[in-house]
Amino acid sequence: MDITLVLTKRYPDAEWTLNGDKYSGLTWLSTDVDKPSLEDLEAEWAQVEYEVECARVEELRRQAYMVGSDPIFFSWQRGEATEQDWLDEVGGIKAAHPYPVDPSTLVSGGESSQWL
Repeated sequence: MDITLVLTKRYPDAEWTLNGDKYSGLTWLSTDVDKPSLEDLEAEWAQVEYEVECARVEELRRQAYMVGSDPIFFSWQRGEATEQDWLDEVGGIKAAHPYPVDPSTLVSGGESSQWL
């Protein structure tokens, strides 16, 4: 678990410091937001990791669309390619850069706390 990433994503306005990468090194400076427990952070980790991975995939797809499918789309619009050519390219890009599985759709198993 990346404690810094979870805190940054889920507590963007909070002030804190982290000495090392363990929860025991977390010093909570915000007075308007309660310090999350280790269990709170662990509960958020899978979803944060999923969101970061989705953003990475979206960027990879965006770049691939610009290079691969967008030129075919415009060729199709000019009558130089078919709609199916374009759809095939889009499908290939999606297959090459699949989204991760949403952890909220999985049944959770009991993980042990290794972040103390």
